[in-house]
Amino acid sequence: MSSIIQLLPDHVANQIAAGEVVQRPASVVKELLENAVDADATDIKLIIKDAGKSLVQVIDNGKGMSVTDARLCFERHATSKIRQAEDLFSLCTKGFRGEALASIAAIAHMEMKTKQDQEELGTHIVIEGSKFVSQEVAVLPKGTSFAVKNLFFNIPARRNFLKSDTVEFRHVMDEFQRVALAHPNIHFTFYHNGSEMYNLPAAGYRQRVVGIFSGKTNEKLVPVNEDTEIINVQGFVCKPEFAKKNRGEQFFFVNDRFIKSGYLHHAVMAAYDGLLKDGSQPSYFLYLQVPPNTIDINIHPTKTEIKFDDEQALYAILRASIKHSLGQFNVAPVLDFDRDANLDTPYHYKDLEAETPTIQVDGTFNPFTDDKTNQHYTKSGSSGSASGYSSGSSSSSGSSYSGYSKRVEPTTSWESLYVGLDTESIESSPFTFENEEVTSSLFNDDEVETAPQKTYQIHKKYIVSPIKSGMVIVDQQRAHQRILYEQFLLNMTMNQASSQQLLFPLNLFYSSDEMTLIEELKPSLETTGFVFEEAQTDHIVISGIPVNITESEVSLVIEQLLTDLQDGIPASSYSQNDTIAKSMAKSLAVKTGSYLTEKEQDNLVNGLFACKDPNISPFQKPTFITMRVEDIDKKFAV
Repeated sequence: MSSIIQLLPDHVANQIAAGEVVQRPASVVKELLENAVDADATDIKLIIKDAGKSLVQVIDNGKGMSVTDARLCFERHATSKIRQAEDLFSLCTKGFRGEALASIAAIAHMEMKTKQDQEELGTHIVIEGSKFVSQEVAVLPKGTSFAVKNLFFNIPARRNFLKSDTVEFRHVMDEFQRVALAHPNIHFTFYHNGSEMYNLPAAGYRQRVVGIFSGKTNEKLVPVNEDTEIINVQGFVCKPEFAKKNRGEQFFFVNDRFIKSGYLHHAVMAAYDGLLKDGSQPSYFLYLQVPPNTIDINIHPTKTEIKFDDEQALYAILRASIKHSLGQFNVAPVLDFDRDANLDTPYHYKDLEAETPTIQVDGTFNPFTDDKTNQHYTKSGSSGSASGYSSGSSSSSGSSYSGYSKRVEPTTSWESLYVGLDTESIESSPFTFENEEVTSSLFNDDEVETAPQKTYQIHKKYIVSPIKSGMVIVDQQRAHQRILYEQFLLNMTMNQASSQQLLFPLNLFYSSDEMTLIEELKPSLETTGFVFEEAQTDHIVISGIPVNITESEVSLVIEQLLTDLQDGIPASSYSQNDTIAKSMAKSLAVKTGSYLTEKEQDNLVNGLFACKDPNISPFQKPTFITMRVEDIDKKFAV
């Protein structure tokens, strides 16, 4: 038989590698930004159009490349980061595989401009699908510029798998934030479709976090700092009262590289044990520095998974350092056995005995005597004029004492107030009053019976209501979700929602990508009863809310809505309204474990069976079951 194994052409091998390295426009952003960081750039610009589908451009002022390096960087496994296999255990750079540029160039139109500082001219290269179109000498500034256009132009199937622009832009935003947070000493700017999204000057870690996630984040941060022989932990965790439903603002950086680690996340959650509500997630920005030879990065092409030599020690140190910070800044309750010296009893008081305080009482004092109620104290002088103080002399107006004179004025009779009034003109009209309350009833007393209780709550989860054939058991949470879902959907489609105005408007702060999502949701939210006064770059002002929402639930509703729509807003208006109605119903529905009064139980049961589709919740789960008397009889049959 003839041989059937052969080497793949370079352009085919590059496309296969691109399937791992480049999954969406955000992957291109990540690779190009990390290359710019490795080039020792101090100023990096990211420019994208159509969420990266049409253009991804990264411009840096790094060291640049020579003519030979500019051509060689597009070859597979060509890299300046490592020289031998041992270098994999002492990596200090972002990239090391040498596959990123070759993979990107295989599936897009790519243009590169680069120049070194000591050179007078730079190099301009154009590549389309791994094919070199042109290479020219050009006058360029110091640094490198990569422009990636028409991503997946030669792989239409992969291009069709891309999500909407909103979803792809969110992934690009995530990658940009990860690189920008890891390197606060670099000036980053980010432009999308011509508008500036971020302008982050070089600063410290706290300023970079605040710059990305709005100014309100500053008051939420609790610093963490712990230095040991095996790990150095720095960064910030957020206070428990600012915990969110989603896991958006959670960042681990190991040697300035963003990673994902469920094991380390569990250590953070253990530090917050007893401080968070059920289902809440704390925000954290933690920077870990470990010796490069104690970690293995070469696990996955995205390099977001890392293996540690001693995970148990890292777990214990991370958990303890966060607990210490929460206690040190009085965020978590702590037991303080240190004695406050200011509260000690002075030494010269230790032998003294307590004395009962003396009380002086004037037994002759009587506030109701006439001579005191009519006394007026004036300055001395004739007729009480303010001519000075007199002492020891008498005056015509009264006797003086202690420098003050006392004048007693005659008391006027109270009858003089009514002199001259015409008493005959004031006549009281006859009034009739009922001595006893008059009540009436349509029925005789012996005919009225107290109605028996119709519903019963079991384990604060189910409501049992008797019917003719047996009984019906209702899941209170799912039933309330169905009721609220149909109410919100009706308001959004009929535009008849009523709103209650707030005495003091609410100011809610969000990150820039969350604000972008809220701007798109604003028309639909207004149909449910929300009234927005203004929307700034980092917060919104709400002056009116739907009538069935309390003021304390507004932030929870919007936060849950942002979580449910983080993968993008449905294109059609009905799907968008349906998603919003489901999210708000899930947030506001009565939860399992809540006690309901008899009246609330009746209203819930009656409201459920008044719905158009009472059988299932908005999430396609049954809301109630029925049990017939015959079924119960069978349980007792021998």
